[in-house]
Amino acid sequence: MPFPRKFLNEGEEIVLDRRPHWSFFGGPVAALVAALVLAIVAHSVKYLNVAILALVAVALLWCIGRYARWYTTNFVVTTDRLIYRHGVFAKRGQEIPLERLNDVSFRRSVIQRLVGAGDLMIESGGERGQQPFNHIAHPERVQNVIHRSIENAQVRDSDRQAGRRELSPLEQLEKLDELRQRGVISQAEFEAKKAQLLDRL
Repeated sequence: MPFPRKFLNEGEEIVLDRRPHWSFFGGPVAALVAALVLAIVAHSVKYLNVAILALVAVALLWCIGRYARWYTTNFVVTTDRLIYRHGVFAKRGQEIPLERLNDVSFRRSVIQRLVGAGDLMIESGGERGQQPFNHIAHPERVQNVIHRSIENAQVRDSDRQAGRRELSPLEQLEKLDELRQRGVISQAEFEAKKAQLLDRL
């Protein structure tokens, strides 16, 4: 399922929402195919017993379980953070703010290159350090998306910082008077701060 927008912060937008690459199904599908081949061979020699049927059933259940995991796994990049959520019944989630990402790299074996999959290695500031995210489709593209998102977030932060200006002493005095009228600060605190601001004029 797509990542629920209700979990986004105000003003936050989804840049990338991915599920695991289809190679995530490699083991279960291989097991199911092998079990079916064994069942067909056994049936052709009139030797189809309960153990072989049970093997087919187990492989099929493994495939269904893997599909459920695939369907409920989201690797999401937003304008503010990286989100990884997974779990069929018990949900687990991990969020890393973009400003805490130190390094994003990927690795791909020969087989992964052939099928278009790979593993992302993400290093962030904190206790977890470097973390692998496996079965990512086209990890080099995902790496570029994350880097662009980090750069865009830095530009937005710079713009916000540039847009902030320090209030003049008179403006600060007006703010203090509002706080005094609302009862946030006492008259004595107001007078003390007022004297400090007037000294700066």
